[in-house]
Amino acid sequence: MSDGPSANRRAFLRTSGLFGVSATMLGGASLPAHATPEQAGAATHRGADPDSPRFTLAVVPDTQYLFDLDRGDREPLEATFEYVLDQAREQNIVFLAHLGDVTENGRPEEIAEADRAFRVLDRRRFPYSVLAGNHDIDSRTDDQRGRSPYLDAFGPHRFRHSPTFRGAAPGGYNSYHVFRAAGRDWLLLALDWRVSASGHAWVRQVLAKHPKLPVILTTHELVHADGGTGVAELSVAGQQLWDQLIADEDRIFLTLNGHFWPPGRTTLRNKAGTETHLHIANYQDRYYGGSAMLRLYHFDLARNVIDVETVSPWLLGRKPERLNVLERQEIQRTGPADRFTVEIDFTERFRRFAPPPVRPARPAREVLIPGTVAYWRFDQAGKYTDLSGHGNHLTRDALPGAPADTLTHTAGHHPDQPGHGSLHLRGGGYLRTAADAPLTRLTFPRGYTIEAFVKLPKDFDGRNAWCGLFTTVATGADAGKTGDDPQEPLATLNLSDGAAFQWAVFPRNQEGLSTNWGHELPRERWWHVAVVNDGRRSVLHVDGAPLLRNPGTPAIGIPAAAGGWLIGAYAYGRKVEKSFYGWLGDLRIVDRALQPGEFLIGR
Repeated sequence: MSDGPSANRRAFLRTSGLFGVSATMLGGASLPAHATPEQAGAATHRGADPDSPRFTLAVVPDTQYLFDLDRGDREPLEATFEYVLDQAREQNIVFLAHLGDVTENGRPEEIAEADRAFRVLDRRRFPYSVLAGNHDIDSRTDDQRGRSPYLDAFGPHRFRHSPTFRGAAPGGYNSYHVFRAAGRDWLLLALDWRVSASGHAWVRQVLAKHPKLPVILTTHELVHADGGTGVAELSVAGQQLWDQLIADEDRIFLTLNGHFWPPGRTTLRNKAGTETHLHIANYQDRYYGGSAMLRLYHFDLARNVIDVETVSPWLLGRKPERLNVLERQEIQRTGPADRFTVEIDFTERFRRFAPPPVRPARPAREVLIPGTVAYWRFDQAGKYTDLSGHGNHLTRDALPGAPADTLTHTAGHHPDQPGHGSLHLRGGGYLRTAADAPLTRLTFPRGYTIEAFVKLPKDFDGRNAWCGLFTTVATGADAGKTGDDPQEPLATLNLSDGAAFQWAVFPRNQEGLSTNWGHELPRERWWHVAVVNDGRRSVLHVDGAPLLRNPGTPAIGIPAAAGGWLIGAYAYGRKVEKSFYGWLGDLRIVDRALQPGEFLIGR
């Protein structure tokens, strides 16, 4: 394997002022020479998918025993770097962070060996960060220590071709990167073993320049996890960093450090009251100096989790029959401190400093597509007009004895809902059309689409089951049906005792009910539901996704029958029995099958 740039090249870097603390980038948060400010926010490496909701941050803790005078071996670290490069596309690895203590003694010959290992990444311009641990420099000093063999090799000049490097503090020991992943920019701080007052001031300047970016802070010492419980706590120096920086900065949601062992983690609340996750990873006490263990932080913004795993690519790549007894134990670490999942609602966690864009309300005319036979929205209190122009207007009603405030208007709504308002129903009030509304005369020979926005409260349970979202007063018996229970509504969109959507209809071609089932829904969030019938078969969709339990037997149309339709209630035998518990947003009915791209959500 080539050692990379020649000695002459290194001499050129020294004489050109790009080597050591005299580098021009040490003066502040400058961009690398190849990057324009417009490019700065879209940095990634070739092969990465910057828009996928799933990406991976690779983390390498203390490698010091691999670079210890004449006792080391750089092969494990090179194998780790090769693995990251090989897996970059498949696992969407967007960045690698080293947590310090690159070497044992910080001697020039050790630094030179580590330098050769890191060239594996340099040759491919893979984005990474490095920071100084106490073994890389004089541990009695802070980030104002001046020049060192570590800084000569791993100072800001090293990252002149990095797609993510954005600058360093004047002393060169603190730096930051911005990488693009999951459709947004992320800021990663690489802070020295000991941050000085001027270092803190520089960090605050960097954060002020990027007020909307979530921040991952990496440093060498912050938390430790003594006692084998896996529960971490701040060290003395870590407490100072927490008090002077992290606790005040809501954007720092994750910190990563090495130095101590064993690994562990904890969660602390900052001054804004939100959670900061603090993790310690270090395997130098394990076999072969930790075998260049690699932490993989698999971010999944679709699932709102970070899945963490720990492996040794050096051992993983060896033939099993050639592994010794100790090596077999170190291929992968699977204890609770090494393989775990962190649950983070990223939208909510970042809302304070980076609120998601709110889609503006859309005029009703924009969603009155051909075939719309009824459309109601609740963005104006007391306005229950059928905006389709077909006269299916609504009036208020309530179960006997229900108080007046069981049906109220709110400004809450699904973020992709055309109308910015909803009905809050607490079990008692509901809306209804006239008994002979035009909607009751339709039979939907071409099919139909019924769609609505729904939110369930935290305490929605079996007591609220079958409370009705959209239901006919007319029964199966009114249409001459004899199968199942003819006293059931002719058609009803309901919620089961498991908070699952249910569409039950007596179709024109069947005597009994045809029923579609959804799955249990998490509470306290908005959902879009759509029933789509193509003239023969009905399919339930949630947030545009088709569900499983849809009957294959043809279910053609809906029989005409007077009695009216209910919004937010359920009737049995033409008697209203139960009203909905939750929030209802826009509701639209179209007399044909819509494709998911035509739904009210996502258009």
